[in-house]
Amino acid sequence: MTPNDTIIQNTQNWLIRAVIGLNLCPFAKAVHVKNQIRYAVSAAVTTDELAFELAQELAQLAATPAHEVDTTLLIHPHVLTDFFDYNDFLSGADALLERMELDGEIQIASFHPDYLFADAPADDPSHCTNRSPYPMLHLLREASIDKAVKAYPDASMIYEKNIDTLNELGVDGWQKLLNNGAATARPPTLFENDEGRRVGSKIKMLCHIHDSYCVFGNCWYDE
Repeated sequence: MTPNDTIIQNTQNWLIRAVIGLNLCPFAKAVHVKNQIRYAVSAAVTTDELAFELAQELAQLAATPAHEVDTTLLIHPHVLTDFFDYNDFLSGADALLERMELDGEIQIASFHPDYLFADAPADDPSHCTNRSPYPMLHLLREASIDKAVKAYPDASMIYEKNIDTLNELGVDGWQKLLNNGAATARPPTLFENDEGRRVGSKIKMLCHIHDSYCVFGNCWYDE
């Protein structure tokens, strides 16, 4: 098994155990079962290289029929491992969508191992809705989003249900889930030093809480 195969396998395990297993996104199972998810592992080590690969993946998704590839996960384990650098990159990713004239056709959703919502404590389980094994960009067709929302009753309640699920599971339960039941020590968050003390509170808002629905646990916006 190659390193990229391992990365894809870990990502699929997260999708199956957490996103589908906890029903964080009711729409994820169908594209998984139909093999309509493209897993692209980036070799990028700089943001410029990642932006180039993102443009390639956006163009490929736009040119590919939805029944073949409905959505793409661009996994980039070697760059933007710092959450705040990742956050800063997202505005450029959206600008790239506009330059390629794909805004309104494709959206970019965000996942990161250290994902943090701006209005929740750093150790709140709600952050897990957008946490993944590696930093990644989720490329979504807006037509598929619209179709999924119309087919699912009370889509606006998905976020609240996810928060309830994760609060019940807890951060330790989340870690055990991702490690196939094996208990592991919780690593310090971005807001703690090695002794576990809070050392900062730099959080940026990445996701609206109200009027939002899930995409693999993430959110798209009904504004």
